[in-house]
Amino acid sequence: MSLRDLARELYRAQQQVERLEKLLSSATPEEEIAIRHELQDAQAERRQLQKMIDGRKDSSPLPRKF
Repeated sequence: MSLRDLARELYRAQQQVERLEKLLSSATPEEEIAIRHELQDAQAERRQLQKMIDGRKDSSPLPRKF
């Protein structure tokens, strides 16, 4: 997956986390448990994508020494 594709997926994941956080703030106690579970999954996906992007940016095929 290219860096551009990862960035798109990260953006989508961030939007999902924000949407769930807003939904959680206005949820009833019955809905809160399900939303929290979904929010944890979305946050984990966001962290994983961020780590993948950070790893791609850090690794370069040639050493950069000037």
